[in-house]
Amino acid sequence: MKTNVSEKYGCVIIELKGNVMGGPKSEDFSNLLHSLINDGKLNVVVDLGKVKFMNSSGLGLLIGGLTTMKKAGGDLRICRADNKIESLLVVTKLITVFKHFKSVEEAVKSFDQ
Repeated sequence: MKTNVSEKYGCVIIELKGNVMGGPKSEDFSNLLHSLINDGKLNVVVDLGKVKFMNSSGLGLLIGGLTTMKKAGGDLRICRADNKIESLLVVTKLITVFKHFKSVEEAVKSFDQ
């Protein structure tokens, strides 16, 4: 899993690429979120558009990220999940936990509402 971090309209966009399967990269993701919190950046969008595969550990990474951001008074939203990942979210009922959007722009705008 690789990450690319950018900012847009007061939100941090974390683009995940490749296979999201937990492991050592989970700690990197958690450290990234904690550094954002320390910088006062609490609105995070995770872009899943370039994720090829996600397993249960990858879902755990997202859940942990959501929990971390909520505890800090922020939020983590996801966008651009393909059909496979979206069906994984439906089967696990996590579709009701995450605010999810079709595009990065929609996800970013959702923080203004």
